[in-house]
Amino acid sequence: MDVFSALQTAVSGMKAQGFSLENISGNIANSQTTGFKRVDTSFVDLVAEQAPSRQVSGSVRANSVLTNSIQGNIIATETPTNIALNGPGFFAVQTKTSDVNGQTSFSPENLYTRRGDFKPDDEGYLRNGGGAYLTGTNLNPITGNATSQGPIQISKLPIPGKATSAINYAAELPQAPSKDLVGTGLAGNPNPIVLTGVGGGTVASGVEAKKLMDGSMAGPMLTTYSAIGAPVDLKTVWTKIQDAAAATTITNDDGTTTAVPAKNAVWNLFYANDTTVSGADSSWKNAGTAFEFDAGGTLLKPDGGSITLAAPTIDGVALGPITINYGQGLTAFGKGEVVTSKLNQDGFTSGSYKDSYISEDGDVVANYSNGNSVTIAKVKVVQFTNPDGLKADSSGNYRQTLDSGNPLVGLNGTTIEGQNIEQSNTDIASEFSKMIVTQQAYSANTKVISTAQDMMSSLINIIR
Repeated sequence: MDVFSALQTAVSGMKAQGFSLENISGNIANSQTTGFKRVDTSFVDLVAEQAPSRQVSGSVRANSVLTNSIQGNIIATETPTNIALNGPGFFAVQTKTSDVNGQTSFSPENLYTRRGDFKPDDEGYLRNGGGAYLTGTNLNPITGNATSQGPIQISKLPIPGKATSAINYAAELPQAPSKDLVGTGLAGNPNPIVLTGVGGGTVASGVEAKKLMDGSMAGPMLTTYSAIGAPVDLKTVWTKIQDAAAATTITNDDGTTTAVPAKNAVWNLFYANDTTVSGADSSWKNAGTAFEFDAGGTLLKPDGGSITLAAPTIDGVALGPITINYGQGLTAFGKGEVVTSKLNQDGFTSGSYKDSYISEDGDVVANYSNGNSVTIAKVKVVQFTNPDGLKADSSGNYRQTLDSGNPLVGLNGTTIEGQNIEQSNTDIASEFSKMIVTQQAYSANTKVISTAQDMMSSLINIIR
């Protein structure tokens, strides 16, 4: 029986080495497949229960070893929507189930892949070379709110205009202006609203506006947008209506003294109601807020880090309320001129679709002809506790199993490399080396069979 056992063991060895060769063959065949993960082979001995003195080495069984956690090389491509994961994780994808009357249906079950050669199909869905569709959260390009979960679809429709609702602004006002802004004529203005910097006073065009121009410095100037996306220029000026002064004591004629409290520097911000004419020919609206700075140039009032222009009308175009956010970025300790360090706004005019790309955070960003870039979707990336426990499916996809654990949504330290793909993690040189070893082991098992056959022939010849 020992000779027969040897034959069976040799056969199991040939089967195991054949299984290993099949994996090697598949790895080499897919060495250029995007996102492919090679399958290694491990061998396990099968030992029959025997007394220690009668123990034999036993037969062998071959098992597959997945390498889903081993990353392949990342290479650049020319397709903006190609993406690769730098770190652990998988793209969540779905497959198409039907396409009836122009209505595309997708499988409810998520699959997972490292194959990131995605590009838009004729409907705008991001599909990879294996036919899987990238999933995530689709966003409204105007509001940024989520509209749906599932396959990401890039719309090539034009984007409508968006009204400016916020301006982000940071600047350093001069503590010692390059020209005298105090007592340049505004002090004689009969309108106390302009003097105090509270309320919504207006400086009339003509003489008073000329005084304002002579006694002011340029403020934030940028293009804003109406509700229909019409561009409207916002032109502002700063004027200083009060200098800072330290507390002092004055002596009266009768010999008594009077304490004079310290004064802080006060600035007002004005915007032009008509930007199509020169500054003196337009009336100017007070923003309605006194900006009060201490002697060191730190803003004391107003609190909150922002003010709101209440629905200004500029060049005859009615705008919505505009919030100017300055946070801690407005100071008054500079010299000479107003120095602007940040100035942007959130509105834009309408624009047609140009192209799109995917950022390292997984944002699908669409570029439009108006120069605006809008996030229209967020890619869904998941990670598994045991990625090698996933079950391989066709076309480079994997299914969740009990061994893999549940998917954890989020990048969690992984980054997305846009306009890149991940290559197969197959090493041709290593596979060739394994193939040689496998060939030799297979040949050795055949020699065992030949030797066992000779021994059996000798046994049979005894009785002849």
